[in-house]
Parts: sequence; structure tokens; C-alpha cells
Amino acid sequence: MPASPIPLHTPHCIVGVIGGGQLGRMIALAARRMGIRTVIWTGGLEAPAVEVADEVIDLPFDDTVALKDFCNRITVATVEFENIPRATLEAVAASAPLHPSPRAITISQNREREKNFLRENKIPHTWFAVISSSADLAAAMKELNGPGVLKTADFGYDGKGQIKLEGTEDPEKIWAVFDAPRGVLEAWVPFEKELSVMVARGADGEMVTYDASENRHRHHILDVSIVPARISPAVALEAAAIARRVAEALGYRGILGVEFFLKSDGTLLVNETAPRPHNSGHHTLDACATSQFEQQLRAVIGLPLGSTRLLSPVVMLNLLGDFWQNETTPPNWVPLFEDGEAYLHLYGKRRAIGRRKMGHANFLAATPEAALSRAEAMKEMWLD
Repeated sequence: MPASPIPLHTPHCIVGVIGGGQLGRMIALAARRMGIRTVIWTGGLEAPAVEVADEVIDLPFDDTVALKDFCNRITVATVEFENIPRATLEAVAASAPLHPSPRAITISQNREREKNFLRENKIPHTWFAVISSSADLAAAMKELNGPGVLKTADFGYDGKGQIKLEGTEDPEKIWAVFDAPRGVLEAWVPFEKELSVMVARGADGEMVTYDASENRHRHHILDVSIVPARISPAVALEAAAIARRVAEALGYRGILGVEFFLKSDGTLLVNETAPRPHNSGHHTLDACATSQFEQQLRAVIGLPLGSTRLLSPVVMLNLLGDFWQNETTPPNWVPLFEDGEAYLHLYGKRRAIGRRKMGHANFLAATPEAALSRAEAMKEMWLD
């Protein structure tokens, strides 16, 4: 398996992306600008990335023909989401360099493994207990003696697979409706803010971090990211330091999102990690010297990492399907273009179903507050 950096501007540099969603789309767009060819393996799912990829394999992730074809076409591989079968990741890694590694991806795709990783590496996190039965749940609720959240061990995102508990519920009844073989009970954290830090780690172990993002959610889905986060310099430095510790402990290569709870006393707790570009890093497309997508490519290929300098305060507004007038009719974009310092990014999805992520907009301003005011005004107009 090649270990040396791959030359950038050669026909031999072909990046394979496992997954074809909006993150894969934005990786492929960054690759086009950099003269890098991409092969998108969709997994047989709806894949907005295929419109901008050089080559597409539109077959399931457990298809052996697709696996062989993918590995034969690429020089190096990466992922655009983490919920990929472990066997597929390991099979790709046995044939071509895969960054981040199967170990890093599989830790992040499962809450039990992720929480144990944080505990083993003494990275600050909330209290948790692994649950595999109603008896486990009863014992954990007794030990916690307060509110918590029961989460599925696998395949949870955007608030899915979670039950909020006050601590007085019947464990047997809760477990009966939980509908998962294993779970993690976490203590409820009365946080002041939710933050995230994007950290990139290169082939030589070099690391860079972006300014912390202050995140607000709507219906358990990211609504706005405010950058720089309105936190003290000490908290910002600590968040960046913890993100670096996570990347180092994972032996990571690529871009990694680390999400935090910030408590009122200034304590930071890692909530979860994302082994890929992250929604809260979309502001980097317009407001940073190097976008998170170019940074991913730099790290995966073996190039020096780019500057993470923030060019302007910015607010990223997630554009969900409930902004659309119907499944195919978007909101009126004219006010956004009239703004002058707002930038629209649509993901090429054909139908706006429920609260599906359809795109995002970045609002630049002299201060985070000014950018937030304009983003909130636009959101209210579209939701009215």
C-alpha cells in the first residue's frame, strides 16, 4: 500500500469517495477546482454528488463487484458519512489507502464505542452507561438519579434514536419501546451553548483547527452556526486543544468535527465526533482561507494543510425542506441575493421532504451579531 504523498496534478491522483450525499458533492466540487478526479460510490442511495463527480458507481456498499470496481479505479479513498458497513471499510483499506481509517470511522459511527474511546483517553465527556436490557436500564437510572437521554448505539443522527428521560419512568416500558438491541444512557447536560471545532490532521501529524462554531438547533437539526463562537478566549483555546487530543488519540488523518457542550461554569464536555466534513463547518466555504472540503483533500492526498484563518465573521443558516413552498418549489431567493454578503449553496436534491437538508446560506458581516440578525430575518421570512 503506498505510504508516500501522492502527486497532486497528475492523472494518477483519483480520490474515491464512499457516499454520494451533499458532503460528497462539496468534496467533488473542491476536487474539480484543484484538478483532482473523483469516483463517487453511492451505495445505491440518492446521491446529489453524482452530478459533479468524474465517475460514479451506483451500487450498494455490500456489492462485491462494486467494491472491486471502486478499488481498481482509485488512488486513495475517503468517506463523506460514517454509517458505512465496517466490512466495506476494511475491504477498501486492504486495497487502497483509506483516510480516515476504518478504526476512526467505526468508533464515531457507534455511540458505545465512541463513549468508551472518550473515557479510555480521558477526554472530558458526560456520564454514561451502556444498556443492553431493561435490567441494565433500571440499574443505570438508579445510579444516575436524574434526567438523562437514552440513545441507540448505532445509526443515530439529527436527534433520531433518542428518548429523553426524567428519571422516574418505568425502565421495562421504556426498553420495550426503545426498539434497539443496545443503547447508551447519558446524563442530561444543562449546557449554556453547543459548540463544535473542526480539526484537520495531515499525513505527517500536522494539525490545524478552525475557529469554534456556536451552534443552535431547530427540531434537533442544526439551524445556525455562529462563527466565531461568542465565548471567552480561554474556552476557545481549550476547545481547540481538546479537538486536537481527540484527533491525536484516533491517529486521525483528514477533517474531523468535534461537538461540545459548554456548561455555565466554563466546563467543556465532548458530545460526539464526526469523521468527515461537518454541517457546522460549511461556513468555511465563504469565510475561511481554506474550506473544510479542500482541507479534507489536502490531508487525504498528503499535501500540506491550508490556512484556517477566518476572513470574516459569519453565520451559516441551514436550509431545510420546510423552507420550500412544496416538494419542488424553493423559497424566493431574490432577497438573499439582494443582501450582497450572503452566499447560497444548494445541494441538488430533487424533492424537499420534511426537514431534509436542501442547502445552506452563509451570511458575512463585521460582527457575528450583525450576521445572525440578517440570517434570522431571512429565515423568518421564508418560514412565514
